[in-house]
Amino acid sequence: MQELNWDTVPHPPYSPGIALSDYHLFRPLKLFLKEKRFAKYEDLKMAVFDFFNSQSAAFWERGLNDLPKRWLTVVTNDGQYIVD
Repeated sequence: MQELNWDTVPHPPYSPGIALSDYHLFRPLKLFLKEKRFAKYEDLKMAVFDFFNSQSAAFWERGLNDLPKRWLTVVTNDGQYIVD
């Protein structure tokens, strides 16, 4: 990359603040599955599919649109974990 004269930005350490699945998806999924019991793995699998299918386009768009702001917060905090 130096030969091409490209500026490189160090990759911040992993942070749940910038992982779409961690901050945007898993909490609502956890709430959706809360107190449900499944007799078979297939029942759980179908419930997860139902959750995904029940989310509006705005849900997914909001999650993606929040990423740049969350990434900037991680970079500004030198990669430290963020507690919302």
